[in-house]
Amino acid sequence: MQALSSIATLLIQTLASLYLFLIVLRFLLQLARADFYNPISQAVVKYTNPALVPLRRIIPSLFGLDTACILLAIFVGFVAIELNYLAVTQNIVNPLLALAWAAIGVAAFTAKVIFFALIISIIVSFVAPQSFHPALVLINQLLDPIRAPFQKILPPMGGFDLSPILIILTIQIIEILLKAAAAQVQLVPPVVPGYW
Repeated sequence: MQALSSIATLLIQTLASLYLFLIVLRFLLQLARADFYNPISQAVVKYTNPALVPLRRIIPSLFGLDTACILLAIFVGFVAIELNYLAVTQNIVNPLLALAWAAIGVAAFTAKVIFFALIISIIVSFVAPQSFHPALVLINQLLDPIRAPFQKILPPMGGFDLSPILIILTIQIIEILLKAAAAQVQLVPPVVPGYW
């Protein structure tokens, strides 16, 4: 029986994390006003539209943020948490607690996506700085608005952009704060998709 619950958890975590990645990516690309004619952007839109289009009819954008996208990400996390908990304990989590876990999980997952996008960007800038692969173009478009305020604080020196150091430091501070929030609501990491 434990093998079946482990398999169920693995499948739920994998599928929820993949879909959560697409939703978070779409949110970040919209926030960065990235090129939606990029083939990767088109694929992200194609896979997220079936859930987002109906939600947008009900939920308006607030302060220029795609609220429907944020709520969809939290809802996917919430459903995954409840299914994971059900698979492991044959019980469900208190819905309010599951919502708190999902919100923290989505925030942590978003920080992780930005962190890995930054690492890929740094590596590619040394290995293939002139590459125009659609994924790399999209990563740079996603990171440009994030880099801009940090480049004002720490401008490029001698052709080297040192702003990623400040961005990584900021992401680590955010992760520490999220871990503190997770401890406050007794979050169970293996149950939340994308959470550490």
